[in-house]
Amino acid sequence: MAVVIRMKRTGRRNRPCYRISVADRRSPRDGKTLETLGLYDPVSQDAESQVKIDVERAKHWLEHGAIPSETVASILRRQGAYDGVTQAKPRKRTGRKGGSARGNRVRALKATRAAAKSARQAERIASKRAAAKAAAGGSEE
Repeated sequence: MAVVIRMKRTGRRNRPCYRISVADRRSPRDGKTLETLGLYDPVSQDAESQVKIDVERAKHWLEHGAIPSETVASILRRQGAYDGVTQAKPRKRTGRKGGSARGNRVRALKATRAAAKSARQAERIASKRAAAKAAAGGSEE
């Protein structure tokens, strides 16, 4: 079982408060946890009351292979419980660059419409210039 140390959101709207908890990697953010290590209150004015954490239990879980999230790792570093580096894993987002077949058809259709529109505009401008030139040429004679 892969274990992570992450934050679980509590508090009301526009006033967040987080519990720093140990959970299975597959469980949802606010779901079942194995243990609650402490509390993080980012809105608190007092710097001492912002973070309350059981450093010994955090060290225990880190020794047993728990992986902290980036935010929790920075909090634990400030508390002196963690000195490791978190490795951000890139998300697998397959199929995002190539586009779908329907999207490619829509883009091709828009491109042909834009080309036809610019051709009509160029033809209109050319006919107006020719008419203006003919009118100007007729008055000179």
